[in-house]
Amino acid sequence: MSERVINIGLCGFGVVGQGVLDHLERKRSVLREQLGVNIVVSRIAVRNLSKARDINVDPSIVSGDALSVALDPDVEIVCELMGGTGIAREVTVAALKAGKIVITANKALLCDHGEELLSLAREHDGHLLFEASVAGGIPVIKAIREGLVINEFSSIYGILNGTCNYILTRMANEGLSYPEILVEAKELGYAEAKESLDVDGIDAAHKAVVLAYLAHGKWVALEDVRRQGITDISQEDIQFAKNSGYAVKLIAVVDRDRALNSLRVSVLPTLVSKQCSLGSVDGVHNAVAIHGDVVGETVYIGPGAGRDATASAVISDVVDAAKLLIFGGPEGGYPFLDPAPRNGSNIVLASAKDLKSRYYVRLVVVDKPGVMAEIASVLAAREVSLASVTQKEVGEDEERVSLIITTHLTTEQAILDVVEDLGNLESLEEKPFSMPIGNFA
Repeated sequence: MSERVINIGLCGFGVVGQGVLDHLERKRSVLREQLGVNIVVSRIAVRNLSKARDINVDPSIVSGDALSVALDPDVEIVCELMGGTGIAREVTVAALKAGKIVITANKALLCDHGEELLSLAREHDGHLLFEASVAGGIPVIKAIREGLVINEFSSIYGILNGTCNYILTRMANEGLSYPEILVEAKELGYAEAKESLDVDGIDAAHKAVVLAYLAHGKWVALEDVRRQGITDISQEDIQFAKNSGYAVKLIAVVDRDRALNSLRVSVLPTLVSKQCSLGSVDGVHNAVAIHGDVVGETVYIGPGAGRDATASAVISDVVDAAKLLIFGGPEGGYPFLDPAPRNGSNIVLASAKDLKSRYYVRLVVVDKPGVMAEIASVLAAREVSLASVTQKEVGEDEERVSLIITTHLTTEQAILDVVEDLGNLESLEEKPFSMPIGNFA
């Protein structure tokens, strides 16, 4: 009997696509031994046929037409590695309608079109696998879907963007400003030329939406994710954190309140205790903490992006796809299994009035009598209780001072109102900056 061959089509051949091909070739004998089949990349789609690449490829398998690769009847597994939500969606839709197994690392595609794509997979007996879409080389999606399948999740929180974590780590370790480190991060390739996707929290929000669906079965629109990036974080915030036993991290949170049947999804700079598992995760690493009712807390830390980490996650899905084909039913297929709970549509989005935390607020004000009383009056009017106030001169300017305020437990709505009210004070010199003080016990 001849050995079975499973053909893969790579739609997209950038850094990740080349990593997938490289490692599949390197591990071919290992995979053959484990699965009893020969996994072969038989077609590759690229945007630019003339572009030089790090890996030599047989030109006869390379095409500029991603749809032709996805619809090739000999290709059983389609890896969508192009990024974006335009042609990537067209290719994914076409492959799923053809009943194929599609693997994607594209969190933006899932965030914007995940519900549609999973519906197509169900309707046409296809499959959509996406381990590489969240936290790179950390198998957090497998953990939720498989290892922790019996659990109900009360909370998932994590560092989901390595670029932001790298910048914040260097700000803390070297005392440099955000703009200084951003320039170097771009030079090192840790930040894109257009950095807003990372530093404004959009990338992390895409991933948080995927995690919310997997854990609770509800697709949350990106505009409904409470989101704030790291661009306004100053050395003053960093130093306060260090002196108080905290670190500043961009934290994605997916919290379920079963009593209110509500779900919170947010991405916010947060003061995280250094005693917390996430407080000491530095550099480009990602980390995810998952709270299940059966297992308790489990924490996953590792590389969140990059050629090899992402390729590792994609190939993990390739192996699962091969198993679906090998061990499927009489027609070689396997029934579609929804990866998430089915009752998520009844969950409501949490109201800011129901979300509670302690908060950090930084203000720059004119140094004159009565300013502190004015600020205290604003907080009192919103029933926000002061926990501490620190005052410091701004540079050599004796007429301006920085005030750092921490609050006792209050609602998110109250702090939003306070920040808006403070921003209207004539004594204020700069826009207020606020962030929650995390309670990740």
